[in-house]
Amino acid sequence: MSESDEIPFNRDFPLKPGVVDEVVPGVRRVLCNNPSPFTFTGTVSYIIGRGKVAILDPGPDNEAHAAALLDAVRGETVTHILVTHTHRDHSPNTSRIKAATGATVYAEGPHRVSRPRYESEKLSSESGADREFNPDIRLPDAELIEGGDWSLEVLATPGHTANHLAFAWRDRNLIFVGDHVMGWSTSIVAPPDGSMVDYMASLDKLTKRSEQLYFSGHGPEVQQGPRYVNFLIRHRRAREASILHRLGKGEADIPTIVRAIYIGIDPRLSGAAGYSVLAHLEDLVSRGIVATDGDPVIGGTYRLADTK
Repeated sequence: MSESDEIPFNRDFPLKPGVVDEVVPGVRRVLCNNPSPFTFTGTVSYIIGRGKVAILDPGPDNEAHAAALLDAVRGETVTHILVTHTHRDHSPNTSRIKAATGATVYAEGPHRVSRPRYESEKLSSESGADREFNPDIRLPDAELIEGGDWSLEVLATPGHTANHLAFAWRDRNLIFVGDHVMGWSTSIVAPPDGSMVDYMASLDKLTKRSEQLYFSGHGPEVQQGPRYVNFLIRHRRAREASILHRLGKGEADIPTIVRAIYIGIDPRLSGAAGYSVLAHLEDLVSRGIVATDGDPVIGGTYRLADTK
């Protein structure tokens, strides 16, 4: 990857937990106090519109955050609760907000895997899935959701999870992109919940849209969204090339590949990096470029396919 292709990350996000920030007209955001290497400074929930509003991504099982959101909409009516995806830092607080407001819950559906689970795979306790979540209304791609003074187009963006959605407010030239695109870091794609093939297709989908301003599930807003997405696409292609370069030196397991291509990574993220490598390998195996014995799983050993 050339220097000009480096992702222009922005880690400047001074928002404090519980503070209501109207970042553009009709969009308020509230940060949950759940910082971690995976969530940055915490999960960002959004309040859309005025008067009759939607709350997007109520956040983790956190009573203080639910109270902050409800306080922010005091005197208004919450008509919609929108959920981008079913990770435990995004959807569990839905039940608190629904109990307090009676609002209808909209999402793609319950948590699910992106492909059938292999018999040799164990259910990872680290997947972060919220398996209790079930929306009132399931949203298909391209559905239009309308509220008091807002209208959102549903964009199916699988990859980070199989049920990931984004929501485009076309009149305001913006998209709520959840964890599909983030300004502070790349997204984790961890099979079988996530899929690199789906993730890349969803990135490509965004490059074909005109909206410029992206609001993410963590960290600051992203300006010039489609341009930024092209950086992410080039980064993933470069990551694939690095994996193939390492396998060109001989077969390797995933921890070996991670050590070779993730230089200076935070040790707390090495497991997640391994799953992102697996997502690339799964794609490469399906394309006949890389081979492994048995199913492409996290504990496998990988080599370049014999192309003779």
